[in-house]
Amino acid sequence: MQTILLIEDEKDLAGLVTFNLEKEGYRTLVAFDGLEGLEMARQHLPDLVLLDLMLPGMLGTEVCKFLKKTEKTAHIPVIMTTAKGEEIDKVVGFEVGADDYVVKPFSMRELLLRVKAVLRRSATENEGGTTVRVGPITIDTARHLVVINGEEVTFTSTEFKLLQTLVKRMGRVQSRDVLLKDVWGYNYVEDTRTVDTHITRLRMKMGEAGDMIKTVRGFGYKLEAR
Repeated sequence: MQTILLIEDEKDLAGLVTFNLEKEGYRTLVAFDGLEGLEMARQHLPDLVLLDLMLPGMLGTEVCKFLKKTEKTAHIPVIMTTAKGEEIDKVVGFEVGADDYVVKPFSMRELLLRVKAVLRRSATENEGGTTVRVGPITIDTARHLVVINGEEVTFTSTEFKLLQTLVKRMGRVQSRDVLLKDVWGYNYVEDTRTVDTHITRLRMKMGEAGDMIKTVRGFGYKLEAR
């Protein structure tokens, strides 16, 4: 049974989300402030964290930063939930390592679809065990490990999946819509900024190798070997 940690200070909403998650067969843990949620994530190592942005004790962005920079918890996917829907807030969420973003008020159906998509993506990354090398990039799928120019680079599960997808389709242009479907697991409506934000983060983390990711103006991206 997969475990989901919900960090949410609105107790009525937390109860509703918990009820629906458990009805779908998930085990749930609940924390009502950021510090408590961070400690529970460290202790229980859940399969997924549903994290509110505005929390007492510690903001969701700070919780996410701590999770992603700690080796023990860096692999745990995070879906950020917030009442804020402006583009800048989504960008901030992704910049601190969130794997997905849901704006309140959300339907339970939408939330469950996103939970399933992120968990499915995470499980796929851990299946089997292959090593792929492209130029200075080495990807070990079994260990969720990326080495670039001899140095290990840490990626979130979504960044890892995006890089893996570009590597598998090296030289072929991938539209933003295709990447949204294949990496995130379902279609976003008018949300291609999500792809652009993650591409920017990939390039930054890859250092000099980041220039292997080429922008095809007005369409999407492709990876080219050096």
